[in-house]
Amino acid sequence: MVRLRGGVAVAALVLVAVTGCEPATEGSAGPVENPGGGGGAAFAAAEALTVKGRAPKTDYDRGEFGSAWADTDSNSCDTRDDILKRDLDDVKFRSDDCTVVSGLLDPDPYTGEDVPYVRGRSKVDVDHIVALSDAWQKGAQKWDDSKRIALANDPLNLLAVDSGTNRGKGDGDTATWLPPNKAYRCTYVAAQVAVKTKYGLWVTSAEQDAMKRVLTTCPEQKLPTGGNPTKAPARFHAD
Repeated sequence: MVRLRGGVAVAALVLVAVTGCEPATEGSAGPVENPGGGGGAAFAAAEALTVKGRAPKTDYDRGEFGSAWADTDSNSCDTRDDILKRDLDDVKFRSDDCTVVSGLLDPDPYTGEDVPYVRGRSKVDVDHIVALSDAWQKGAQKWDDSKRIALANDPLNLLAVDSGTNRGKGDGDTATWLPPNKAYRCTYVAAQVAVKTKYGLWVTSAEQDAMKRVLTTCPEQKLPTGGNPTKAPARFHAD
């Protein structure tokens, strides 16, 4: 569930809560069926993604996606604070009304549990829904700096989540990792599909099968929209 805080000009993820979304075991094999032959926008978009093999991770470096949390929307707040403001309840700021010092993730989408946020002792991460390393191996290694920086700071690809669970995810895609909170899996997979569609990233066949397997359980799942442009302002450069 995503909320806007304080009128900050950040585009929210359009994430629709789905009841009873119970996909198969993550990464499991087997045929993918779509009851009724239809499906929602998210399922259709997953089917339309380009399927290719994973490219080597050679030369991947976080610096290829620019400095962390660059203010690409030019609102004078860094991207991480923008997302914390959007996703946390009971937000408190420093005197600049920008730097988030505390709040509550209520609930954490990945676990379904409430997680407190205190700056400097944080149990909350801002996750790249499509991990930057995964993006690198599925098209981003061919992009220019501007597009990579845009992806790293796009609110459509960012979500405040429990830090321990996020670090267990690593750079996993849908075929290798899904949130423990099964009720959130349809929303999560639809968000990955939306980001890969928006930026023209490809998927592996196992990844596409896993996406479709999850989305088959919620055939009316909508596709998130919005976020920032796919090119960062010219003043931003990668290392």
